[in-house]
Amino acid sequence: MNVRTGLLLALCVVLSACVSSGNKPPLRTEEGRNQARDAYIQLGIGYLQQGSSEQAKMPLQKALDIDSNSADAHAALALVFQNELEPELADQHFRKALSQGVNPRIQNNYGSFLYEQGEYQKAFEQFTAASKDTMYGGRSRVFENMGLTALRLDNKPLAMKHFERSLRLNPQQPRALLEMALLLYERQDYVPAQRYYQSFTQLSEHSARSLLLGSRLAKIFQDRNQAASLGLQLKRLYPASAEYKQYQSEQ
Repeated sequence: MNVRTGLLLALCVVLSACVSSGNKPPLRTEEGRNQARDAYIQLGIGYLQQGSSEQAKMPLQKALDIDSNSADAHAALALVFQNELEPELADQHFRKALSQGVNPRIQNNYGSFLYEQGEYQKAFEQFTAASKDTMYGGRSRVFENMGLTALRLDNKPLAMKHFERSLRLNPQQPRALLEMALLLYERQDYVPAQRYYQSFTQLSEHSARSLLLGSRLAKIFQDRNQAASLGLQLKRLYPASAEYKQYQSEQ
């Protein structure tokens, strides 16, 4: 059974339970309306997770027909429109979701949307607001996002500060590890840069950036075989990349 089928069955069960619970129609009771709304939201999210954004709209709209102020339904629709490259509609639904109250998950998603749109200062503000909830389970990702946004704002010390906080919460984040290694390399702090880089390589596949950094660090630590091996991988996997051109210029 796939996710969509399971959610459809769950929705049928919810509505059937509402019917069997009394003589009132299921959507005439507050409990029934809330259960149906939540089931529709989960169905919409299920479609979205499967890459079917068009199919996600109908159940999410049904959720809003039941509860027009549902923050979760508006937030899910915002993700749908973000995926469909409809930034104005996505922004509208993010704002409607957040008008219902503080929610770090939605603030982080809105910040990611603003980052995608190039609105880096506004994105940083949303991430900052999300980070204030010390009990939020995704707080490490929020700090990672703050670090990435600080880089876009050309504030490397601030970026490093937030990557460090992110890794304190969750040391197994490849993106934060690589960015820390790159920043430390730029500062010529090669020993900690190597430590972060090695942690990165244990968690993630290489990118052009990581291969170039790895070859540079290997040269610094006089590991010629490793430097040559990473250089060959860079040539084979990313021959047209700016990183490979940079690697060639450094030989």
